[in-house]
Formats: sequence, C-alpha cells, structure tokens
Amino acid sequence: MAEPPGSRVPVSGAAPGSGRYHKLYAMLLDAIPSSVLLIDPQFRVVSANRNFLEKARRSEGETVGQRIDDVFPSVIRDQMDLARKLRTAFDLAEPTRGERMIYRAPGLATRVYYYSLIPFTWQGAVEHVMLLLEDVTEQVRLGEEARRAERHLASVVESASDVVVSTDTDGRILTWNAAAEKVSGYTRDEVRGRFFADLCSAVQRAAVVREFAGARRGGGFAVAEWDLVTEAGRLVPVAWVGSTMKDDTGCVVGIVVVGRDLTERRKFEAQLLQSQKLAALGVLAGGIAHEIRNPLTISSSAAQFLLDGADDADVRQECAEKVLAGIRRASIIIENLLRFARPGAHADMQPVDLVSGVGDTVALVANQAKLQQVKMIVELPDLPVRVSGVPSLLQQVFMNLHLNAFDAMPAGGLLRVSVERTGSEGIVRIGDTGAGIPAGDIGKIFDPFYTTRPVGRGTGLGLSICYSIVRQHFGAIDVESGEGKGSTFSVRLPLLDAGRRP
Repeated sequence: MAEPPGSRVPVSGAAPGSGRYHKLYAMLLDAIPSSVLLIDPQFRVVSANRNFLEKARRSEGETVGQRIDDVFPSVIRDQMDLARKLRTAFDLAEPTRGERMIYRAPGLATRVYYYSLIPFTWQGAVEHVMLLLEDVTEQVRLGEEARRAERHLASVVESASDVVVSTDTDGRILTWNAAAEKVSGYTRDEVRGRFFADLCSAVQRAAVVREFAGARRGGGFAVAEWDLVTEAGRLVPVAWVGSTMKDDTGCVVGIVVVGRDLTERRKFEAQLLQSQKLAALGVLAGGIAHEIRNPLTISSSAAQFLLDGADDADVRQECAEKVLAGIRRASIIIENLLRFARPGAHADMQPVDLVSGVGDTVALVANQAKLQQVKMIVELPDLPVRVSGVPSLLQQVFMNLHLNAFDAMPAGGLLRVSVERTGSEGIVRIGDTGAGIPAGDIGKIFDPFYTTRPVGRGTGLGLSICYSIVRQHFGAIDVESGEGKGSTFSVRLPLLDAGRRP
C-alpha cells in the first residue's frame, strides 16, 4: 500500500503547521478502534494512535520515537517474534496477518489479541510497517461460552434416553443421537442426509411427509406414533413429537423430532390386558360357581331325601319340586350367561321404534308401579325414533332398567321415562328417586355378578346383559347417580335415518 506524500513524517508530536494531511492522518488513526503503531526500519515507533496509548497506559512522549524494545515487554516481543517478523516485512515486503497473542500483565486479567504487520512502500522500498493490534478478549470469551453451551447441549442430547433427530426443512437428517443409533441400529454417518420418512414404516411415510410439509410452512407438529424401521428390518413402535427451529426472522430453518421407544410400554400394556382378562375370568368363574352352587345344593339335599326312601308322599313331592326348582334356577343362570356372551345376531336386526318399544314396556310395568306406589312420568315424542335392533333384546333392556328402578324405591318414589332424538342418536332415559349408587360402586355396576341385592334375589347379570345388548346394537349405556339423589340410566343408540349403518 503506497503512502501518501508527506505521510512519512511522524505524525504524533509533529510540529504545528506540518500540513493538513498530517492532521487528517492523525484523526483517522485515533478514530480506529484497534491499536495502531507505525514503525520505521530502525524499529522505532514513529506514530501511535489513542487506542494503543490508552490500552498500554503510556503517554505519547513515552512511546513515539522509542524502539519497540522499550515499548513492548520482552514476553510480548518473544511471543510475537516481533523483531524477525518486522525484519521480514521490511526486507521482503511480506505482511503478517491474523496472528494470535495472549498476554497477561502483572495484576491484570489475561487479554487476547489478534495482530497484523502491514508493510508501507514508497517508490518500491518499504519505509514503514504498520502494526495493528485488536483486543478480542471479549469475543473469545463469548465464543468459548457459546462452545461450552454447544458442548453441554450436545452432551444432553447424546445422553438422552429418547431418540433425538434434527433435519433440514426438507426432512433430510442432520443429527442422530446415541439413543437413535441404539434403537435403529444405524450410525449417524449411515443416516446423515437421508430423508427421515424413509426410515419410517412404508404405510406411514405419507403421513410423515405431510407432517414435515406442514411444519416447513410454519404449522404445528402433531404428536404421532410412527414405526421406525431398524437396520435389521424390524419395526419399532415410537411416539414422536416435533418442533420447528427458526432463525431471528422467524423463518423455519430446521425441524427437531423426539421419539420414545414404546416397545416396553406395549409389552406392559399387553401384560396388563392379559392380567385384566384373567381377573375378569376369575370374577366370572367365582360368580358362576357361587350362583349355581346354591340351587345345586338345594337340589342335592332334596335328592338325598328321595334316595333315603322318604315314606311321606308330601315330603317326596316337596323334594321333587325343590329338585326341579334348583334345576330351573341353574338353567336360568346359564341362559343369562349365554345372553351376556351372545346377546343377538346381526341378521336378526330390523327397524325398531324406540317410542313404541318404551311405551310397551311402560304399559307392562304400570301395575307393578301402582303396587309399589311409584309415580311414573312418561315423556314420549309424537314422531317415531327409529333404530336398527332386535326388538325382544331392546325390550329386555328397557324392562330390566325399569325393574331395577322399582327395586331402588321399595317405599315408593318417582320414575321418569323419556325418549328423545339428539343429533344422530336416539336416547332413552330412565331415572328414579331411589337411594342412588355410591361413588365407589358406580364403576362396577356393569360387571358380571356384581349386585347389592340380598343373596338369592338376583344373579348380578341384569345390567351386564343390558350393557352387552346395547354394545351389540353399536350404542352406549351410562348412568348418572349419587347417594340419596337417585339414578338415571341413559341408553344411546344410532338412528336409522342419520346416515349411519350399525
């Protein structure tokens, strides 16, 4: 870089009137935020800007005109190899750029500098060399903190037990943590650059691509379960949740997905389901044994009297009747069990008017209501509410719910019955003002053989059969109840004219 005419004269300390170039040059040097020294071939400082003087805590008189040996401590000169580099710059006109130096003055914190040596030539000869020193201590500190934070984040991601994957906006994999390697069998080098969707089950890839496309446009990333295809070709169930990475302007620059291996959870759920099945089977077997044992015990005792040769004709008659009654009782229990297991066949279904069916049931139980001093309020619509079903089975449901309501009001009360159309459903509600169902029992009322009645007054299959029949009709049955507040059972069935086929 050629020096302008007249600028060879030392600027600092120049005599007044040395020219406007000198003043302009001095102003420019002082405005530079880095430290600037101009050195002559004898290694004397001929110019130093304000930044250097302030950082070095030296006056202009102590610096300008002094050799570099007197300006810089030996430890700095040696670390920079300043004399050799200055000689190379003067002799060969070769600059030194971007060298790093670390210096700690006694009693002061360590400082980091980047320096450059720039030769200034005039008519083919190097007359001065400019030394630029820039204090980058704060930038280095911030860079180290950023690197520490980056290493910490990388350590967290690598030590996470969940699969953590980052991709670009097109879904190409950028990072792949240790958990992902363990679950998939693929190393990060093997998957880097591949589309994330290609590592998912073939039947789910279209859904994966849609989610990534939505995220790329700035939309949300729904929680999803996509099977991950391992290196061995095995499918691993994984629950994924994703989020977008955005830059300072809010543009999506990448996508991060975190997945949790559901293999152990699925095994646990399967074991739990099997345990529940075994528990239900145990309850069912215990209920069957308990219910059938009673009539069999009575029949066995009566038969024993007959075998012992009872002479009294009345006794023999009574024993025979007890045997028949016990057999009939066991037969009813078995028949109810069969209804619970197979409440009806689809082929038997036909259009059924809930209004007519409930009305017939009300007529059948009207006399029972009078005997128990139960007042009935019946609310039926004028128009039919048609569903698809087996008339006799639905009649059984309505009858059972009415009789249960009567049992809940032994001293009389109010029974409210209604049929209504709501959306795509027909709803039958049967509510009583009885004692209600305790909160601890309300979750058990549809269980087989669960009953609060005295022994011998019920099998505990009534509501279970109702539940099974309603489910067979693609409906639902639920209850609202509270102790002392009565109970209301609601049977919901899909309407025939709602465009839904059962």
